[in-house]
Amino acid sequence: MRTSADAPLISHRDDEFDDESRSDLGDTEDVSTEWPAGRPGLFMWLLTLSAGISGLLFGYDTGVISATLVSIGTSLSDRTLNSLDKSVITSCTSLFALIASPISSVLADHFGRKPVILLSDLLFVFGALVQSCSYKVWGMVLGRSIVGAAVGAASFVTPLYIAELAPPAHRGRLVTMNSMSVTLGQVVAYVIGWIFAEHGDPATGWRWMVGLGALPAALQCIFLLFMPETPRWLVKVGKSMDAQRVIGKTIGTDVNTHLIISVVKGIERELREEQGNAALASNGVKSGSSWLRGWNELLKVPKNRRALIIACFLQGLQQFCGFNSLMYFSATIFTMLGFSIPTLTSLTVAATNFAFTVLALFLVDRIGRRRILLYSIPFMVAGLFMSAFGFTLVKLPNSSAPTPAITDVDPPTSSQNAAVVILISIMLYVSSYAIGLGNVPWMQSELFPLSVRSLGSGVSTAMNWLANFIIGLTFLPLMDLLTPSVTFGLYGLICVVGWFGVWKIYPETAGLSLEEVTGLLEHGWGVE
Repeated sequence: MRTSADAPLISHRDDEFDDESRSDLGDTEDVSTEWPAGRPGLFMWLLTLSAGISGLLFGYDTGVISATLVSIGTSLSDRTLNSLDKSVITSCTSLFALIASPISSVLADHFGRKPVILLSDLLFVFGALVQSCSYKVWGMVLGRSIVGAAVGAASFVTPLYIAELAPPAHRGRLVTMNSMSVTLGQVVAYVIGWIFAEHGDPATGWRWMVGLGALPAALQCIFLLFMPETPRWLVKVGKSMDAQRVIGKTIGTDVNTHLIISVVKGIERELREEQGNAALASNGVKSGSSWLRGWNELLKVPKNRRALIIACFLQGLQQFCGFNSLMYFSATIFTMLGFSIPTLTSLTVAATNFAFTVLALFLVDRIGRRRILLYSIPFMVAGLFMSAFGFTLVKLPNSSAPTPAITDVDPPTSSQNAAVVILISIMLYVSSYAIGLGNVPWMQSELFPLSVRSLGSGVSTAMNWLANFIIGLTFLPLMDLLTPSVTFGLYGLICVVGWFGVWKIYPETAGLSLEEVTGLLEHGWGVE
């Protein structure tokens, strides 16, 4: 199969098309869906950066909770937070993200990608204000839940929005920019957390941490006024002429009109084929039950079902490897290890994550999605097993003490060398995660055909947040019950299993158009 980087463009006519001929190009004509191999234009980069504000908010709101948990003190319900309080405050974000993801996929299909981005921005603003004004634990849980709904919508729709706009040869890089925005948001969260924890008012500093999340959301609401809808959604709702105009802007080069029309016609052809598959898969479902017909097509068409299995597998692996437990509880872990400024130590981890996500930006389209996972996951395993070994050298609290919970006691007297080993191993784990598993699962939308792309992406994003919820709720109890060494070793074993899963069922998709990618799964897993 040819990719957009090596296939010639097919020219049909040299003259300009009028409106009627553009929207009624014969189906029998040999049209090309190839895109030019040049770099994305300035307009495409600006769109990616504007959409990436959602990723920044995603990262900020998941990262800021780490510093917040160690800064709240007795500000909520006039008492110190216990392990259950911290787990619920953290995991409720993932729970509501889980609920919001499939709902937002339905909204994105009916109203477009842009309105869902706007909805997530409004929820980000409201959730930030509720958190900053909370004086009870339940108020903080409510605010984190609202932010969770915003994160669930944004984490689903932003990669989808970018993927449907991006030229195939650069789609991986542009979607990775959203992941880079997420990691940048985490870095900003840790910097602000460190500033307020070390130099701010202990009683109000954490309120500023969570409240500042409203500002980028308000800024993106303004940018949305100038951002177009995606051409594939426009084609889906019968607005092919609008789709041509958007594609013309995003290509960013002087191309003949026939090229733009051929790309749109390729999308239309793929949509007609998928509608035929949907009719075969409906099995008597009433025509008015569009939601049920979508589920039938997603689950009963073999290539769609394979795409869903791959996307859910990658999203689940991204969370069950334990990464976000570090994002949520890194300050708690480093406090336990005896670091004097745990929020500053957490910042080094977040900075590592950001730096290697930038590196992934240049590698993901060159090396490929499949290979970059197969190369990076073994280093994640090494980092997790080294962490497990390092924790065996740390003198943990006596389990017979009246309050044996790890997170409820003073920092233990631990070997400084052991703490350094754990920090280095965590940074190895985070860097390899950032290069591969932190980015590739969010390219899920390229696996699905247009007719089920929104629904499939929403379901797989829900899988991500289900796993995130489980990790956020169980990490501290597992640390208390099984010891940190066993907990990190368990995450390492999950990564080993995940590597074999990637090797077995995940095909290479780099450089292919969205329409070509779906063909890989037509008669199997597409793994050579």
